[in-house]
Amino acid sequence: MQEYLIKQIGKQKIYPIIRDDNPDKVVNMAKALVAGGINILEITLENDFVCDAIEEVSGFATVVAGGIITEEQAVESLSAGAKIISSPVFQMNMVKITKDKKVPLIASVTTSNEAYTAWKTRVPLMKVFPASALGGKVYIEDLLRPMPFLNIVPSGGIALYEVCDYLKAGAFAVGVGRGFYEDSTLDEITKKAKDVVRKIGDLNLG
Repeated sequence: MQEYLIKQIGKQKIYPIIRDDNPDKVVNMAKALVAGGINILEITLENDFVCDAIEEVSGFATVVAGGIITEEQAVESLSAGAKIISSPVFQMNMVKITKDKKVPLIASVTTSNEAYTAWKTRVPLMKVFPASALGGKVYIEDLLRPMPFLNIVPSGGIALYEVCDYLKAGAFAVGVGRGFYEDSTLDEITKKAKDVVRKIGDLNLG
């Protein structure tokens, strides 16, 4: 099951990140993304109430619980229906917790040493954050050149029009947050989702 979920992220290639402290808004944004053809998404645990949103969204989409740094947060999110844990840091405690729970972990890294260390501990996906500040797609290319076996998900400051460039650079998937929902209606979020899904399909990346 863990391997299947990771493959699904790699197949979808676009990785939406919803960050809002209002559970109703989170659910509505998730529905808008799903209507646009996106079925796996991250919901950042901004507060305990967001677990209510995770529970509802997990009924119609695969939820990655984001912003997880403690075992308590991990357990709460998984109990609410999350299938994957995403942490803003790389820490061995979270590696152990997710292995014990038999769920995939997405750990955040910034350097080649961190990425390699995460890979050695069998972390299946690494979120490179903040990708834009680190050098954008060129940084991803440089990171993957000596380590093409890494499953990298760049995120942080990435615009939707840059997604295909990051995928061409070798990214496993690309994380986009504000680019989907900032100053956008729900209909516009759906339109953006459909547009990026179509553009990714046109790349024929397999």
